[in-house]
Amino acid sequence: MGNRIAPFNSQDLEAACHVLADTERGLSGTQIGSLLQIIRVPDIDPTNTKWKRLFNALASMQNQHGAGNHLILFINSAMNPVSYARDRAAFIWRRDELNVVLAFAGFYVREDGKVGHADKATTLDVARARVGRLRAALEARAVHEEVLNYCRAELLSDNYFHAVFEATKGIAERIRSLSGLNGDGADLVTKAFLGQSPVLALGPLTSESEKSEQKGFANLLIGLFGAVRNPLAHAPKVNWSMSKQDALDILTMVSLLHRKLNRVQKMPL
Repeated sequence: MGNRIAPFNSQDLEAACHVLADTERGLSGTQIGSLLQIIRVPDIDPTNTKWKRLFNALASMQNQHGAGNHLILFINSAMNPVSYARDRAAFIWRRDELNVVLAFAGFYVREDGKVGHADKATTLDVARARVGRLRAALEARAVHEEVLNYCRAELLSDNYFHAVFEATKGIAERIRSLSGLNGDGADLVTKAFLGQSPVLALGPLTSESEKSEQKGFANLLIGLFGAVRNPLAHAPKVNWSMSKQDALDILTMVSLLHRKLNRVQKMPL
């Protein structure tokens, strides 16, 4: 967040401060003072209630500099995952509540605790939805972490089309990383998993069962690229209907493929 960020309106700034300084699940007064010191914001009203203290400090800096950067800096520091090693529930609550508030200004808190950009929400329902209908459903299915690594921003805004597109691209990228090969799609899969001397293997490939599994896995990968990734890459979003159920099913399949990739070994030359 090195660039200048437009000032937050008072309602958005106040709402963020209410979350950060929530009476039950927010930061303590001591933590607020320490974090303000870390980002070099004067604690101009230390005896006030927590949220007003934080609001006044950040609003003063925003007015002085004509920019909203200090709220972002504060959140980045406050949401450092290291601080939540023994209290993940607090991280999740603060992140989700901040994401509702920040959605109206076009920002969100990523899973690494840093603030990123998102499309602005215009209604509370949309903002609440961004806390993660799709993400929550995927987590309930215990999808592979690699699925989320490639489509966090898209999941945040429940953009099913691009969430699926990015996750399928992630499969190709992981195959390239594991194999050292270039290329993409069916050509990449064929070089990596098929033929007499595959580069990657799910097992020793000494039995017919192992060879059959290897071939079937390669066909699944080729099918994913042919039926999902390639059409998404070439079709305008408006011409490709992607429902939440479709996205969940495809991303669950991508998760399965990533779990299979966990097993692969690079074959000796």
